Amino acid sequence: MSQARAWSVALVGLEGTMVEVEAAISSGLPRTTMVGLPDAALYEARDRCRAAMASAGFGWPSDPVTINLSPATLPKAGSHYDLAIAAAVAAAGRKYDPAALEGLAIFGELGLDGRVRAVRGLLPALIAASGHEFTRVVVPAAQLREAALLDGLTIFGAADLSDLFDVLTGGPGAPVPAQVEPAAAPRPVLDVADVAGQSEAKWALEVAAAGRHHLYLHGPPGVGKTLLAERLPGLLPDLELAEALEVSAVHSLAGVNLDGGLVWRPPYADPHHSASAASLVGGGARIALPGAVSRAHRGVLFLDEAPEFSPRVMEALRVPLESGRIVLGRSMATATYPASFLLVLAANPCPCGMAGTPGGNCRCPPMTVRRYASRVSGPILDRIDIHQELRPVRAAFLDRRYEPGEGTKAVAARVLAARDRQRHRLQPSGWRTNGEVPGPALRKRLPLPDGAELLDVAVARGRLSARGVDKVLRLAWTVADLAGSERPSREHLHTALAMRRGENRAEAS
Repeated sequence: MSQARAWSVALVGLEGTMVEVEAAISSGLPRTTMVGLPDAALYEARDRCRAAMASAGFGWPSDPVTINLSPATLPKAGSHYDLAIAAAVAAAGRKYDPAALEGLAIFGELGLDGRVRAVRGLLPALIAASGHEFTRVVVPAAQLREAALLDGLTIFGAADLSDLFDVLTGGPGAPVPAQVEPAAAPRPVLDVADVAGQSEAKWALEVAAAGRHHLYLHGPPGVGKTLLAERLPGLLPDLELAEALEVSAVHSLAGVNLDGGLVWRPPYADPHHSASAASLVGGGARIALPGAVSRAHRGVLFLDEAPEFSPRVMEALRVPLESGRIVLGRSMATATYPASFLLVLAANPCPCGMAGTPGGNCRCPPMTVRRYASRVSGPILDRIDIHQELRPVRAAFLDRRYEPGEGTKAVAARVLAARDRQRHRLQPSGWRTNGEVPGPALRKRLPLPDGAELLDVAVARGRLSARGVDKVLRLAWTVADLAGSERPSREHLHTALAMRRGENRAEAS
């Protein structure tokens, strides 16, 4: 019996485990057996690899072949093991020295003609291989640009099986191919000045961006709720290197083309209201894949027409809104994905959208209006920092001669300055924004704003929950940061309390 082994990576969430791909060739009738908890796509790799090896002229052993994926108790999914399986079988057949596989991690899906195709999740797999002290990797040639995003690895490309065996015999492998399919273009930055009027809502948007506070926009149709939400990512600063790697790893697992480099801009996700719970928070039969909450990590998750979402889908947001991560348990594995996003909800006041609108002609019965509003539950609304009502725009704001408000560039500069103040203040703790600071730290490590007795009155009257007190304190610090103050004043606290309760700033003074 002859044996050889190659290495690949099994991903459960973003956590990678090195998988030893063992191949043993014995005597007897021809057959290929694969063990080690493969899923359907991986189990079919034995047929893909056999056909690919034959098509490329390398042949498949005519004796029994046993392929073991170790650790055997870990479920394995995906087609990225194909190239490692072919390498291990060829080494067991003594087509090259098995020692060439030591310290080499191999990734790639095989076509029946021997071509090597791109795979999902390459970036987190390479991060895992690097963390286990693998310094050499073989990746699909089409993903050489993505693999080059990581430092400290010697990367070889394989466009087909010939390139793989070239690497294993000391060759350079395939060069970086010409970019046939362009990388995904970055999302254009939309200008806040395009939104007519709505100065209060724009202020709420600025505060939400500065402190990473969740935002609830409610008002009749056509007042600019969606326009404002779409412009929020443009107010956020670029990601830091560690954040960009984390976000890019999630997007790689979701199948996003990373040829253009790391994701440096905060992402934006806006699932339709017909989305299922699995598409929002993630799901899958054996090992769950990331959902919209993870694709929006370090960015913005916008749920338009929030009452139209299934209550079950909305309630699934409770845990990630508080913890910043989502844990998806399945019978064979538990996947954990980051989900620290800035949530924006938009809602109409009733099914027709005209309830409570001056001059509106709402025909919805009172019970229908109440039932529609209750589709976004109290626990979800209590987790939203800012409640902002939008009213119809006056005709003067729609006049072409009317001077538009500040643009995204000016507002983003203030947001960046406020973020810098927060980072400097919170640096010893590791938190980056006010929205991340836990309640106990707000009350013990940071000085309370002047006039904090206002919060006691609001709690006594049932107008604030304990969580709401923490939300108001975070908002007060963000308002103070935007104003350049060292600590929140009584006026800042008034403003924060009004934003939490959905009042405008004039009512707060």
